[in-house]
Amino acid sequence: MYAEERQQAIAELVTDRGRLAVLALAETFGVTTETVRRDLSALERIGLVRRVHGGAVAANALPHVEFRLSDRDAANTAAKDRIAKAALDELPASGSTVLIDAGSTTARLISRLPRDHPLVVVTHAVPLAARLATAPQIELHLLPGRVRFTTQAAVGPLTVKAIEALRVDTVFLGTNGLTSGHGLSTPDRDEAATKRAMLEVARRVVVLADASKFGVEAAIRFARLDEVDVVISDTGLAAEQREEIATAGPHLVLA
Repeated sequence: MYAEERQQAIAELVTDRGRLAVLALAETFGVTTETVRRDLSALERIGLVRRVHGGAVAANALPHVEFRLSDRDAANTAAKDRIAKAALDELPASGSTVLIDAGSTTARLISRLPRDHPLVVVTHAVPLAARLATAPQIELHLLPGRVRFTTQAAVGPLTVKAIEALRVDTVFLGTNGLTSGHGLSTPDRDEAATKRAMLEVARRVVVLADASKFGVEAAIRFARLDEVDVVISDTGLAAEQREEIATAGPHLVLA
């Protein structure tokens, strides 16, 4: 497990339980107590937990840590692979236009696009565009804008304006967090505006999110759950979370 991935898991675990000891965290994650103390110090500096004698307690409010794309790509790989495979069933008819969001799970989807199914693909994600550029069945359109280091995707007013001129059959969206109360969310305002614009121009909205994204509330909401047609997740999703999604309206697919 990468340090950033472990630190986010620690922050979420402490928030969920209210208080945890250093020794318990070390045993849970299979690391030394000194490593846990360094992790807690890092999390305290950015306000995610509060250090106390022998452990840590939850902060008053838990913001979401936004990790780099390379770090996220190494997390929950098996679940993301299954989600991407299941997402193929949501592709529109041959010749349709799809809009694909940046992200580690959507990257797995584009790797599985069938060669015998021509599509017009629009994306703001530079790594996705680079991989799709050599696919003979894909008519590729890359959106303009400022490319963020964290997500390697174009965002900002130019990106949003270009999206607003579109009408697409299906959008495949990623998200940093998803709850029934806060909806779909991300830490960055420009990313949120871009995702929101994508949702608004699509006839059908499909969200790809592994179970680790559920119960997380990032700072900026870009969609309510009732604005989503399909949520594709994995079997690690808790029964209570499955029920919440079903109640909110989207069709839930577990891969």
